[in-house]
Amino acid sequence: MNRVKISRSIITALFVVAAIPALAQNADLQKILSQMDAASQKFESAQADFSWDQLTAVVQSHEITTGTIAFRRVVSSTEMIAHVKTDNGQPAPKDILYKNGELAYYQPAIKQQTIFSTGANRQQAEGFLTLGFGGSGKDLAANWIINFQGMEAIDGTQTAKLDLTPKQVGSNQMFTHVTIWIDPARAISLKQVFFQESGDTRTAIYSNIQMNQVPASAFALKIPHDVQTIRK
Repeated sequence: MNRVKISRSIITALFVVAAIPALAQNADLQKILSQMDAASQKFESAQADFSWDQLTAVVQSHEITTGTIAFRRVVSSTEMIAHVKTDNGQPAPKDILYKNGELAYYQPAIKQQTIFSTGANRQQAEGFLTLGFGGSGKDLAANWIINFQGMEAIDGTQTAKLDLTPKQVGSNQMFTHVTIWIDPARAISLKQVFFQESGDTRTAIYSNIQMNQVPASAFALKIPHDVQTIRK
């Protein structure tokens, strides 16, 4: 074997060795997505405590919101209700309901309910709702470029850390990418970080998660008669 053939053989071997980690990562990712597919089939509802940390990068300020949240699958759609309890440690009751393509935001302190229609963005809105709450691995792979960043324990649960970049980018895109820490056995996120082009981030942490125990009656707002409703 001459020197040219030897050099080519070495280069080929180096390429094969370099590709091994990527192949292994892809196999691990496919296993995780398959687990999510199986868990998604069993998903009916979920409820949890949440902590949302909104970071405004330019001034390095944090706004911490806590409360409870629940999700429910209805045929091929998703419903979500969140009950905000505190903002930065102070009582600040508010309710948020997503149902039938509309987002209702109820502020009891000012007796006002604002309803937003998702319109043509309904699919995108529900894609974010199911980002780690009953969504399948197939749906995740269809809508996001997935970078598997290894396994990481959160509160004793082994989660897959996945960095997601949207496949379709438009002028209404809210986030440049999202990192989720998901328990593939339940198709449930324990942590999510949403990244905006401005450098702002929103970190969501979910705890005390309970599966398939939320009644349909929980997905409704109790609005007094004297509350003003505004539609946008």
